[in-house]
Amino acid sequence: MREDLTKDLLPVHGEAIDPHEMARRDQRKTLPKRFYAQAHFDVRDGAHALLLDGKPAKTPGRNPLALPTEHAARLVADEWQAQEKTIDPATMPVTRIVNSALDGVAKEIEAVRDEVVKYAGSDLVCYRAAEPEGLVQSQALLWDPVLDFARHDLGARFVLAQGILFVDQPDHAIAAVRRAVEEIDGAIALACLHVMTTLTGSTLIALAVARGKMTPEAAWAATHADEDFQMRIWGADAEAIARRERRWAEMKAAADLLAAVRA
Repeated sequence: MREDLTKDLLPVHGEAIDPHEMARRDQRKTLPKRFYAQAHFDVRDGAHALLLDGKPAKTPGRNPLALPTEHAARLVADEWQAQEKTIDPATMPVTRIVNSALDGVAKEIEAVRDEVVKYAGSDLVCYRAAEPEGLVQSQALLWDPVLDFARHDLGARFVLAQGILFVDQPDHAIAAVRRAVEEIDGAIALACLHVMTTLTGSTLIALAVARGKMTPEAAWAATHADEDFQMRIWGADAEAIARRERRWAEMKAAADLLAAVRA
């Protein structure tokens, strides 16, 4: 087995987990041929390790590619087994998140937590349109439940603003979000929360998904309240739709992996 395979294909420490960038990078190089017959996993040293034809795989940082639960390991193994004649990292979002977690997030837990909490200071759901009425209603329909979750489940009351004028959020609200983020245990789970936060622009949406208060699909609809309203008026843009589909694959992978590592 080529032990440097994941180093060649997948993000290294410090590289963004961005499907758009991954697609551009993949266009600049030839994808390697699939060299293994079977991808599976086995318990080794207390973790569920990815095996390719019985040999343990490693992350780009040379760490064992191992997961804390069988469910999570199955998600990774299924991605590797689904590869056909070539190995395309653009179709392996779970593996990319795991590699980023094991090689990067694990070394910078507090910094990643800080970044997730920082998003709450300018959270998407707090910035509302003044008009048109259709958009105002759409935002309220999709975003008010997120604020209700923050108030009832986190004990955090956030301040709303109109337009793009920045508003400071109460210290108690940010502190409540920090407590919730600190409850997300483990590098892989935190990496998933970080991915969902950056994709949605909302720590509150990501935490609602993490706590099972919001489905990934509902979270994604809330994230695109403004965009969907504009598309209803002006029509869909093919390039924007394609980009959104790539990002959705990342969102779904993060949500599924988070649920799997906590199962």
